[in-house]
Amino acid sequence: MQGEESLQVLAGKAEECFPLMEIGAGEAEASEQWDYVLVADHQTQLHLKQAQRQRDFLGHLERKGFHFKVVEDQKRVFFGIRADNRIFDLYRTLLVDPEHPDPRVQPTGSEPVPATTRIRIVSFVLNSKTAAGETFEDLVKDGVFEAKFPLHKGEKDLKRKWAQWRNMFCEQPIDEIRNYFGEKVALYFAWLGWYTYMLAPAALVGLIVFFSGFALFDASQISKEICEANDIVMCPVGDHGGGYQLLSETCTFAKLTHFFDNEGTVVFAIFMALWATVFLEIWKRQRAHVVLHWDLYGWDEDQEEMALELINSPDYELQMYQHSYLRSTVILILSLFMICLMIGMAHVLVVYRVLAAALLSNFLQQVTTAVVVTGALVHYVIIVVMTKVNKCVALKLCDFEKPRTFSERESKFTVKFFTLQFFTHFSSLIYIAFILGRINGHPGKSTRLAGLWKLEECHLSGCMMDLFVQMAIIMGLKQTLSNCMEYLWPWLAHKWRSMPAMIHSCVALEPELREWQRNYFLNPVTTFSLFDEFMEMMIQYGFTTIFVAAFPLAPLLALFSNLVEIRLDAIKMVQLQRRLVPRKANDIGTWLQVLETIGVLAVIANGMIIAFTSEFIPRVVYKYRYGPCRQGTHSTVNCLTGYVNHSLSVFYIKDFQDPIKIEGWENVTECRYRDYRNSHDYNFSEQFWFLLAIRLAFLILFEHVALCIKLIAAWFVPDVPQSVKNKVLEEKYQTLRKKMW
Repeated sequence: MQGEESLQVLAGKAEECFPLMEIGAGEAEASEQWDYVLVADHQTQLHLKQAQRQRDFLGHLERKGFHFKVVEDQKRVFFGIRADNRIFDLYRTLLVDPEHPDPRVQPTGSEPVPATTRIRIVSFVLNSKTAAGETFEDLVKDGVFEAKFPLHKGEKDLKRKWAQWRNMFCEQPIDEIRNYFGEKVALYFAWLGWYTYMLAPAALVGLIVFFSGFALFDASQISKEICEANDIVMCPVGDHGGGYQLLSETCTFAKLTHFFDNEGTVVFAIFMALWATVFLEIWKRQRAHVVLHWDLYGWDEDQEEMALELINSPDYELQMYQHSYLRSTVILILSLFMICLMIGMAHVLVVYRVLAAALLSNFLQQVTTAVVVTGALVHYVIIVVMTKVNKCVALKLCDFEKPRTFSERESKFTVKFFTLQFFTHFSSLIYIAFILGRINGHPGKSTRLAGLWKLEECHLSGCMMDLFVQMAIIMGLKQTLSNCMEYLWPWLAHKWRSMPAMIHSCVALEPELREWQRNYFLNPVTTFSLFDEFMEMMIQYGFTTIFVAAFPLAPLLALFSNLVEIRLDAIKMVQLQRRLVPRKANDIGTWLQVLETIGVLAVIANGMIIAFTSEFIPRVVYKYRYGPCRQGTHSTVNCLTGYVNHSLSVFYIKDFQDPIKIEGWENVTECRYRDYRNSHDYNFSEQFWFLLAIRLAFLILFEHVALCIKLIAAWFVPDVPQSVKNKVLEEKYQTLRKKMW
């Protein structure tokens, strides 16, 4: 090889050995010289077909300019792979624009190739098809190889500065993350750090709104009336409700509801709409500064992928953009079918809660609590199962759509998978917020499942309490458990995988083999490793913004969760997982559009919660139309005096098809329930229709005001800072000036 003295590297037994590569004896063989490691089971050397396929694959890489080294232990064969520098010189030559050369990226033979670039190019070649039409994944499925991975090298400094719990409140070394894991991972942590930083003001305002209700804990006129309503008998909530109940017994819940269902809720919802816009706009500015610093402001992803394809195969033919209306129609129909399935899963949860309430009423006193807890567990199981189904369906739809490049496939997959995941995670909340208790009929004529079981109703203190409890479970319990499992499972898996190495730790091994074994025993990573982290944060962002009107503490809990999440992800990537393949990027891609979509959905959902779920609109209408302060009258009493009695409809016990006779309640002739219905025919009253009109008017007004505020904020804060624009403009000017001379 170029006149250097060479040696032959052999693998397998003497009668079955095969030459893999000639490595120049003058080259160093330290572990940092190898870009990638392939691993095969030692038994593959005993099977002629598998050994031949190994030789064919390695010969395919040899023809592309790769060097090899083989090291064996008792169970496995390790193949160290290093690409020739000529490959990287070609890469840098292809990506220099001859018309607009940038002196900072001119290829020079003396400059070392960054490790991230080396790994990215080698990974691309390894994942490409061979002349026989096989990919490395095909060989893994057939047992020819077991794994492939780049080596962790020089991560100790990153571990000391970043991947430790004690660094939780320290600034992240984004440049060092980029130099080790590539731009895509660095941008993820830059975005996550900025998101966490911006959650601080949102959490503070949410706390103020929540504790403003706490400050008025005993001052609420509605709470006072409920607590003093010892003569108002509430109708049975359900078949398992235990009969009649005095309204005053819900006193504590009425006071708790005032924490998050007060006048500050509207202000906080509008604030969060503005916050979501400002957060994204300032992130765009942060991202512009970062990518300019990395010399990637004008980087072209299509050009990058074409360069990699040409390096891998000089005969590569350009794949043109194409669109098929037939494929798009089929994908749309299948996507709508899956969305309907997700909504159906929400109905399965509803059916479960109805049946569980009926069955558990014979064994438990606290039926509602048991139903809520077991319902949350069923919902969690549904999410786990449907996540796997959604991923498979999204991948199949992407394959059917035939995307042109890997980046285009990733973008399409992101949209499809997030859409399915959104309905999987949020269907139950949508049901509780906008359907629960609204299709139940009225006492004496209740809507029943299969004509037998009465549908579940809202808590006596209102549906906002149900939504608040569900959000508290999701943001508190589920996020805490998810973070614990996200750390404990990889840690336990790593310990389990490392046990063979610990057992044979007394055996003397070459430092290089020991290093390769250490990397092998780390947890495997996949194409979805970083994708899954992004998806987790998108779902959390949705919970934090879409239903924030019902749970003002969501930003605070998200802030605490993210402080843990950043270090947890860092520890996983540096200490517990194999090294991620670096990906080049100058933004977070399709996830930005996902965030903007969530921001719009948050405005719509919060407007609907305030209009239809909370008591804000009924209180305002009563105050200015039916209460003592109506028509501008100045009254010495509180303007909401009498609201509780006004908001409860009357039902006569004699109208029950099977009158309930409970000891101690024999003299009860009427009971009350939350609705606006006439007492003589139980049809919706005039107040109901007037309230409905006001609710719709408020929803339209709220959404238009909030969206206008978002648009104004987006216009007011430019996506790209003037300093970045001027820097790019100056570089273009200097390039043109040089051409004149």
